[in-house]
Amino acid sequence: MEETRRWRWGVNRWFVLLFIVLGFFAARAYPPILPHVQLPAESISENPLFNLPLIGEIYLTNTLVAVAIADVLLLALAFAIRRAIKRGDLVLTGISGVVEAILEALYDLAESTAGKWAKSIFPWMATIVLLVLVVNWMELIPGVDSIGLLHHSEEGYPVQTIAQVGGLEIKAIVKEAAGGEAGAGELYSVVPYVRVASTDLNFTIALALISVFMTQVYGVRALGISYFTKFFNFKTLFTKPMFGVIDFGVGLLELVSEFSKILSFSFRLFGNIFAGSVLLFVIGSLVPVFAQTIFLMLEFFVGIIQAIVFGMLTMVFMAQATAGHGHEEGAH
Repeated sequence: MEETRRWRWGVNRWFVLLFIVLGFFAARAYPPILPHVQLPAESISENPLFNLPLIGEIYLTNTLVAVAIADVLLLALAFAIRRAIKRGDLVLTGISGVVEAILEALYDLAESTAGKWAKSIFPWMATIVLLVLVVNWMELIPGVDSIGLLHHSEEGYPVQTIAQVGGLEIKAIVKEAAGGEAGAGELYSVVPYVRVASTDLNFTIALALISVFMTQVYGVRALGISYFTKFFNFKTLFTKPMFGVIDFGVGLLELVSEFSKILSFSFRLFGNIFAGSVLLFVIGSLVPVFAQTIFLMLEFFVGIIQAIVFGMLTMVFMAQATAGHGHEEGAH
């Protein structure tokens, strides 16, 4: 066994060295270029998909494609696990076994926090964790944020090479244009077919809205209409004016905190993943050989952490909403 490991390590070592050498020559053939940061998602369809009365025209964006791909991957994984269970496999192996371990750990965490509501809250928590995890890890796949449509930008500028990474619009300059005259080129940009959805605020805000809305739903299911006294407490406003004003003010602060959850959910996920995409491109531009590999591992763990944090906070907020507050907790 020891000899086999040494042989494998030796072979892998030569592969790593080969890729470093190839990367060195590729960087000399295609020198690094400066990025242009762009936050909004790019449209890859010329015509809108449909038109909504209040929102307006809806186009097919590259982040929407990324979400669709992530949904298909998760559905395929779910059906594969379902078939394995129907076959009577007592122990799941491979990716199915990894997913089983992740879901078991998440359910134990939900059960220890939410108690009897764990079975209801767990599906929301697990879905968010798996979706965000797959979406975040898409920035590690070659071709994502770099392969797309070539769009003419401006005239009068020479162009050398083009690319786009994580919403970064890449522009460069050539010495000669196709006609052979120096400086007669044109400026182009690439709109990628697939861009990491977490770098689009529309995706993160949508997840945050779902999380906060379902938190209120579980609060009403557990406590009834009295759940809203958490935000609008008028019971002691006239009987005990001083304490009633304090309770009313605390309720308003609770209402503000519910809206602030949307901002914290959205910008935490968006900021970390978008900054990671920018970091990967900047490092690739400054040191185009091998150095980016270290930061790819960093983004691998950042993707895991952000997915778990989003799911855990959703679970904790839902559990707190079902636990009650003040006298309502004793009544229910």
